[in-house]
Amino acid sequence: MGYGIKKLFQDKNIKFTTAREMILEILNKAKNPLSYEQIRSKMSIDMDKATFYRNISLFEEANIVQKFESDERKWYFEFFKKTHAHFICETCHSVTCIDFEINPYIEEYDVKNIILKGVCKACKSAGCAKYDNRK
Repeated sequence: MGYGIKKLFQDKNIKFTTAREMILEILNKAKNPLSYEQIRSKMSIDMDKATFYRNISLFEEANIVQKFESDERKWYFEFFKKTHAHFICETCHSVTCIDFEINPYIEEYDVKNIILKGVCKACKSAGCAKYDNRK
């Protein structure tokens, strides 16, 4: 277990469990947001869906993890670092963090997610059939 994850449990006064540690380790190593299915496939222990979502809710309340919903009504999760945009490809449905400066401040609003949609670079350059049919 990474020292940072262990300290995070202590700082947020969250009881340490192997399941919680594993979820955070997987999210910590991920380059992009992950769905329940993607996280579950990386876990070496058995965890039912209800337990997973209880832990995710706990992490959300502690501002450790943030989530957002894709077009497919699928939730994606990531470590909360700062408000940033996510790009969802309408062709392959990949989810990518957009790493450029965004000022999400809107007076009287608390912006938590910014979703951009379109066709990703890989699909556009590969000439995916779904993308070609949209032209």
